[in-house]
Amino acid sequence: MQPNDARILRGAAIVAAPVGVVATVVSALVAGEKGLIGGLVAVAVVAVFFGLGSYALMRITEDKPQVAMAAGMLVYAVQILMIGVFIVAFNNTTAFNARAFGLTLLVTALSWVGGQVKQSLTARMLYVDPVPSVPPAE
Repeated sequence: MQPNDARILRGAAIVAAPVGVVATVVSALVAGEKGLIGGLVAVAVVAVFFGLGSYALMRITEDKPQVAMAAGMLVYAVQILMIGVFIVAFNNTTAFNARAFGLTLLVTALSWVGGQVKQSLTARMLYVDPVPSVPPAE
């Protein structure tokens, strides 16, 4: 993992974590114990799906930066699809409050993506490789 990639991942988590905590606390205050459980499950889902997706994207583009846009769109589509599958699978659950889960998931996911965007825009990324990885042809 390149240093810029690690900074982007860390920056997204730093933005999403407090938002997830606040949303979980609000869920607990509004919906009680089931709201707390729903909020915690939502934060865990965002952390797992978006964290693993970001890590996968970094691994894919590590040695092939030319596929970054296509890989990014594919990873994002898979993340949203997997979250949708999770929501459908637990649609009628009584283990947690579905509304608290959904709202916490929404605000935490949006804050994660916002953190990624902010870190990507402010990161100083080299456009030229200072040390060529392939020796020059002789």
